[in-house]
Amino acid sequence: MGDRERTILPPDPEGLKRFEMSPERGFLPQPAPAARLPAALAPWQELAAELPKRLLAGRLGSAVRGLPLLEADAAETERDQRAAMRVLSYLAHGYVWERGEVRAELPAVLAEPWLEVAEAVGRPPVLSYASYALDNWRPLDPRGPIAAENVAILQNFLGGADEDWFIAIHVEIEALAAPALAAAGPAQTAAAEGDTGGLAWALEAVADSLEAMNGTLRRMTEHCDPFIYFHRVRPFIHGWKGQPALPHGLLYRRADGGGAHRQLRGETGAQSTIVPTLDALLGVAHGPDPLRAYLDEMRDYMPPAHRAFLEAAESGPAITNEVVQQLSDDPVLAELRETCLHWLEAFRTTHLEYAATYIHQQARGSAANPSDVGTGGTPFMPYLKKHRDETATTRRS
Repeated sequence: MGDRERTILPPDPEGLKRFEMSPERGFLPQPAPAARLPAALAPWQELAAELPKRLLAGRLGSAVRGLPLLEADAAETERDQRAAMRVLSYLAHGYVWERGEVRAELPAVLAEPWLEVAEAVGRPPVLSYASYALDNWRPLDPRGPIAAENVAILQNFLGGADEDWFIAIHVEIEALAAPALAAAGPAQTAAAEGDTGGLAWALEAVADSLEAMNGTLRRMTEHCDPFIYFHRVRPFIHGWKGQPALPHGLLYRRADGGGAHRQLRGETGAQSTIVPTLDALLGVAHGPDPLRAYLDEMRDYMPPAHRAFLEAAESGPAITNEVVQQLSDDPVLAELRETCLHWLEAFRTTHLEYAATYIHQQARGSAANPSDVGTGGTPFMPYLKKHRDETATTRRS
């Protein structure tokens, strides 16, 4: 942390609002994401609604080039801006990766407004986890829980049960993480004040939340087949950094004929703020190597308020084994921390297994969809294994 001022996450729901986080939904927005864009941006909305049909027919490119150059400031509210970011991200990725042809240049009718909207929401102009999952759902029954069976995905590429389920599982995991995230502040406060009872309560909440997240992650195979995922879902979420098919990145063309190349990572779960926050809380450290640099880079793709939450978590006390021993000789605290780390390790183990079956063991479809490079542009198998092993090492420390 260097000379960074030490802080503690707020222990109350009101204090969490500035991080766009709540004890009920975690990092999922409240109210739910806007399903439609303002009327002035209807051409984007209408083309996005046809995205699955046009991608199947190979007729998206001409439709994109025929779009009018719209003013992005028609999305005035933050909610509308995030919806515009979702729609433009899908249109752009569909255009770049249509039928695996790989277009290396984005026309100004998409590039210019996308750059403006990306700046407004504080994220790079590329499809990231926030647009793919956090801002891409609506409840089927508003009175019911945020669960995979009770959310409809707002935007698809090719569509189908496998694509919907893949995203819906992530949405449910985000909701289930809410109690753990809300307990992070009370845990840090209890540790700082020597309140063993408060710390025990907070760690139990984290453990229960992580156990529930594991249960939902294990349901991925119910409606998302590895073959379908690799060949129909994954091809569109690649970015243009560390991507063999776009070694120079993507050219974002300007209306005046100019433009600039950008190299940006594709959508990946590493852009979710949940696990890095729990790593910080439980003292799971990642060594100073290329993996550490990659994880730090992923923060640029998080919504700014969520990134601030993570930084606040890191600047407060970590619930390490040493801290637990200093606070109490009671083995209950140590057992609770062990349980938290057990479920965090289990979550990473399942993720590693899915990476093997859903990606690594699939036949390489094309240069645009390699089975040895992740959508974030990294050799994902060694990285995920290292994540898992570092969590296991923390358990034994």
